[in-house]
Amino acid sequence: MYSATLLDHFQNPRNVGELSASSVTVEVSNPACGDIMRLSLAVEDGRIRDVRYKTRGCVPAIACGSVLTEMIKGATLEAAQNVSAPDVVNGVGGLPPASNHAAVLAVDALKEALKAGLRS
Repeated sequence: MYSATLLDHFQNPRNVGELSASSVTVEVSNPACGDIMRLSLAVEDGRIRDVRYKTRGCVPAIACGSVLTEMIKGATLEAAQNVSAPDVVNGVGGLPPASNHAAVLAVDALKEALKAGLRS
């Protein structure tokens, strides 16, 4: 049902937790399924220096958060703005159609963080 990559990110999530020196922290939710993701970015010189996330949700939501953080850590803000839900789906090795909301949640959190961070 789930790819080996997805299961690895679920069982061994990367970049989990709080980021004490964050530039921005946002929390987004998916009202349809109840999943919640908190994403914190530390931005320095137009680049995401560090990132952390916490998710309360399903296996794919946890895995998508982990993959997202790996995709954007060290990236420029411009590159991070181009990350899409299909990119996250590919990063976890695919998702069943009923789980695509997990990738959307991760990207929604990123977009909110970038929007909030660019306003500051």
